[in-house]
Amino acid sequence: MTSSLSETAVTRGLRDYANKVRLFRHNARLYLLVTIINGLAYGIFRLLFNFYVLSLGHDEALLGQLLTTSSLVALLSALPAGYVSDRLGRKPALLIASLATSLAVGGMVIWPTVPGFYVMNVIMGLAQSLAGVTFGPFLMENSGEEERTYLFSFSLGLQTIAGFAGNWLGGQLPTWMGRLVDAGPTSTTAYGWAVTAVTLISFFAIIPILLLRPRPKSDVEADKPSISPFQYARQNPRLLLKLTSPMLITSLGAGLLMPFMNVFFRNTFHSSDSAIGTLFATGSFFMGIGLLAAPPLSDRFGKMRVVVITQSLSIPFLALMGFAPWFGVAAGAYLIRLALMNMSNPVYQAFVMEQVEEDARATVASLVSMSWNVGWAFSPTLSGWLQVEYGFHPVYLGTITTYVIAIYLYWRFFVRK
Repeated sequence: MTSSLSETAVTRGLRDYANKVRLFRHNARLYLLVTIINGLAYGIFRLLFNFYVLSLGHDEALLGQLLTTSSLVALLSALPAGYVSDRLGRKPALLIASLATSLAVGGMVIWPTVPGFYVMNVIMGLAQSLAGVTFGPFLMENSGEEERTYLFSFSLGLQTIAGFAGNWLGGQLPTWMGRLVDAGPTSTTAYGWAVTAVTLISFFAIIPILLLRPRPKSDVEADKPSISPFQYARQNPRLLLKLTSPMLITSLGAGLLMPFMNVFFRNTFHSSDSAIGTLFATGSFFMGIGLLAAPPLSDRFGKMRVVVITQSLSIPFLALMGFAPWFGVAAGAYLIRLALMNMSNPVYQAFVMEQVEEDARATVASLVSMSWNVGWAFSPTLSGWLQVEYGFHPVYLGTITTYVIAIYLYWRFFVRK
């Protein structure tokens, strides 16, 4: 009897989920295709970029500086990017961001020098900023209240599952490319050709962007001036503080550790590219499943309770990952932590967009993006130095501390009352 009731509940839940997905509009479906292509390309790039730079004879300190460069540019350009997104429209903004990303990745292969890496990371930072501040307002404009959380989660979930394929492919590409050009799988030549594949894949994202239908503005919207970020901050200081401060603190910890996960597994457990690629691919799959599971949970328990509970549950696994002496234990903790910590991201993004008026969404998206990029702009440089001098243990301690503080702020601001 209990089993039958359980099956009925599961069937009903899946049917409700499918009904929400059917509500996705034309532009929303095309955007999901864009996220799949970008997820595949980014999954390969995220795995191989660090190895590509290290294969050229550089160290982790330079890696940290390069990651800081792109994030610092994204931080400084967030407000102008929000203005550009409002003025040009969401479709042109997404098109420019996609083209710039492809250009930056290809430029790293054509100009593989320290100045070249810095220039291309500047371009990538600008592209990331423009795409990031356009994401939330675009999904809000192309969704209804009923399916909105599902669309946010589906977008990040599909991108992450595509990253699953990208991580696996990234682990194999250097070997395949090395065989084609008669080079070793960990040589600069093999990595260079593998990164070139990222450029070709990312160009395909332009096609669905070109097919997007521009959203017509009403006369009221057309005559209404864009709101100034500083004006909005003066008018709503408490709201902005609550929305941005937990993300800023989380970013400080994420920037210490997340850009170096592949380096951590290679240096600590002497893992091969293939093993790391498989682990990252599996992690992307776990994360994607978590993201897709988040909307029904938020429907039942509330958006911010889901954020606090899932992020809190991830902390023990983060500690286990950093201090376990065996690869299997660390890898298992990595998979569980990744799913728990990240499944709340789209839920929180939808929550943020729901807290502000329509004409202020791009502005608030810019400010939230800035808060997220603060840590990524400065923490990787500190992390690179810590790794060279002391290893990964202080990096993990710093990340755990900032995450705990951020979770407390989420609870205090949005759940306690």
